[in-house]
Amino acid sequence: MFITFEGIEGSGKTTQMARLGDWLESQGKSVVLTKEPGGTELGMKIRKMILDPETKVHHNLTELMLFIGDRLEHIAQCIQPALDAGEVVICDRYSDSTYAYQRGGRNVPEQHIQDMNTLVGLKPDITCLLDLDIEEGLRRAKQRAALDRFEQEDMAFHQAVRNAYLEIAKKETERIHVIDVNNQSPDQVFESILPIIKTRSVG
Repeated sequence: MFITFEGIEGSGKTTQMARLGDWLESQGKSVVLTKEPGGTELGMKIRKMILDPETKVHHNLTELMLFIGDRLEHIAQCIQPALDAGEVVICDRYSDSTYAYQRGGRNVPEQHIQDMNTLVGLKPDITCLLDLDIEEGLRRAKQRAALDRFEQEDMAFHQAVRNAYLEIAKKETERIHVIDVNNQSPDQVFESILPIIKTRSVG
């Protein structure tokens, strides 16, 4: 099974991924935790470059191409081999992030994103979208570490990203499960996630 976690900055994806991974392993499953960008050696180089506040991008398709290139390598080197071996793959960000940040944040035409995603093919079985108010998300991000290139964007950018996430969630209700994490403890959030996973076969 291929499970992805999505959401704006500070929504708690990393925490919930780790908890879910531990729970699945307690059920006897073999689990791979990974992320985008950065799930491969090449991906880490792309991640460092694309998140660096000093990186300047002048064409609106450059980021999209970098993310798709990272994803293709990630699938070939990590995700597909793990799935073929019967493992559960849990990924921090995937194609929905590309839609949210490129379509919502960067206003890239939707058709361009769809065209690029046809090169990818592989879709998650379950996506947990952790929905959070953008001001709270950025507050958490600032507490965590220095803000990266995306986190430094203005409030309008982050609101557009959140809106794009919710837009795609309405279109794919069977796959994407929106979890409101506002004013919720990590335990409460996980209690909302677990029933979603339990309703699907992870064997």
